[in-house]
Amino acid sequence: MKKIMFCGGGSAGHVMPNIALANELSHGYTAEYMGTDGIEYAVCRAEGIKFFMLSAPKLTRGKIAANLSVPCKLQRSVREAREILSREMPDLLFCKGGYASLPPALAAKKLHIPVIAHESDLTPGLANKIISRFAAITLTSFPETAEKIKNGRYSGPPVRRQAMAGGRTRAREKFGLDERPTVLVYGGGSGSRAINEALRGTLKKLCEEYNVLHICGRGNLLNANIYGYVQREFVENIGEAYACADCAVARAGSGSAFELLINGIPALFVPLENGATRGDQVKNAEYFEKRGLCRVLRERRLDPDTLRENILELMKDGSIRSTLAAYEPSCGNRRILAEIERVALHGKTL
Repeated sequence: MKKIMFCGGGSAGHVMPNIALANELSHGYTAEYMGTDGIEYAVCRAEGIKFFMLSAPKLTRGKIAANLSVPCKLQRSVREAREILSREMPDLLFCKGGYASLPPALAAKKLHIPVIAHESDLTPGLANKIISRFAAITLTSFPETAEKIKNGRYSGPPVRRQAMAGGRTRAREKFGLDERPTVLVYGGGSGSRAINEALRGTLKKLCEEYNVLHICGRGNLLNANIYGYVQREFVENIGEAYACADCAVARAGSGSAFELLINGIPALFVPLENGATRGDQVKNAEYFEKRGLCRVLRERRLDPDTLRENILELMKDGSIRSTLAAYEPSCGNRRILAEIERVALHGKTL
């Protein structure tokens, strides 16, 4: 039995693709996970995946003083990861990026355990920039990204099976939606305060014409009694929400962006952009916008009026619908799993 250790955490965008891949490993392979006490711990417990916890320092962008202790903390984290890997001795470490991937990857390098990385965004994050220097291969969601990375190879994005839209009628019934078009609004695993506030400032007007299915994030429910407005803190089967959607408002993380495109849902992306982010969502959104696959509303322009205007325009935008209908985004699961199994067996790629 070959053992694959997955790592990556800090956000659902790093964790859920790992889970999708872990659940699709071929017979003869077993999955384990190394991460922090963040979202990855809760998800792995729910999925029944054996989990190993370590600490992992995170850089605070724009605050030099806050990062002075990072080197010492990283050294300690690498030791923790090395102890886990020495005990478990996986045949391969698969890194999905983010700060929780770096200590396991550095430890695997010292133990001569093969490493594969996957970069979801158009521009590589800091952890994957470092890991790609010694990884057997770095797979990418965007073809252009592979050209910029040592041993880079385009695979396409990992996509959860439950992200594929199911039956529309049944999904509408589940959420209690009528036959009007539905706007799906969501801002990631913890929700988005900026999107939530802008949406709720124009809810009454929007719901005069449309249903609004709002995945608002845990702890963000509003006491509202507006016909056509349905709130959920979290949706376990996101494919059911996609099945209802005639258009969507979302952040521009690679995972959710590709899920919307694969399901052919016209999207208004409001990319996350502030001092705490490296701007990856802006570049993702601009990439899709240049290809006529979405609309983009920058967060500095986000308010109830501009949000409603953009939703109305998106609903009537036949050009985006035509472009989406002709677009054939490629789910990368099969290619990624093939590389995982090849490197686990032979320690190298073809």
